[in-house]
Amino acid sequence: MSPTSAHTPATALSDAPEDYLAPTRYLDYEHPAVRAFSAAHDGSRGTALERAVRLYYAVRDAIRYDPYRIRTRPDTYRASYVVEQGRGYCGQKAALYAAVCRGAGIPARPGYADVRNHLATERLLRLMDVEDFIYHGYTEVWLEGRWVKATPVFNISLCEKFHVLPLDFDGRTDSLFQPFDARGRRHMEYVRDRGVRADVPVEEITAAMLAAYPSYFAELEHDAGADFEAEAAAQGETSGGHRGREA
Repeated sequence: MSPTSAHTPATALSDAPEDYLAPTRYLDYEHPAVRAFSAAHDGSRGTALERAVRLYYAVRDAIRYDPYRIRTRPDTYRASYVVEQGRGYCGQKAALYAAVCRGAGIPARPGYADVRNHLATERLLRLMDVEDFIYHGYTEVWLEGRWVKATPVFNISLCEKFHVLPLDFDGRTDSLFQPFDARGRRHMEYVRDRGVRADVPVEEITAAMLAAYPSYFAELEHDAGADFEAEAAAQGETSGGHRGREA
């Protein structure tokens, strides 16, 4: 299943765009750090579409993707926390993008899906020890009269290390992970759409991840030094490439 498929969350949500403009506990765009991030990337200039695209690239590339940043502390999902850290995993980056869009007057909401990721470092594959990566984050933004999906996750420097084509966004076409990478290898498959939310469902995500990835949390919950991009670079240098799961 792809996130472009129709989906009704367990708790029905309003589809009215005006209901997705206010700050929330986790989409805290009124925080000074989030305001400064938006201002630094011209989040208030131009049309809504131009602002959304500009902010997409800011979140994609100025905030490094790092799947070793999943934590059980609720505050780590706040947009302000992600800005201050300068890195985050997909769910955190999707929340930040939703927050800065709302701060720019653009309705936005975080969404989630389970994916089968065929490219990862040896360590991440060992810690996850499952076929699917659950609660992969994306963002829906309201542009030109409809909801459009965006995934500002893999920063361009990481894409280069993994030989993955950078994921672009024009504000009119859904921006989702490509099924194949730059070398034609299988990259990402969507297997379950969990729908969109008005705010980040932290308790729901944390409970599911603790159950799915016990080894991950046992090793990384308090490891502030883990660095996925550095690990990817080192592994690429020693192995001549990155191992992916076979289809």
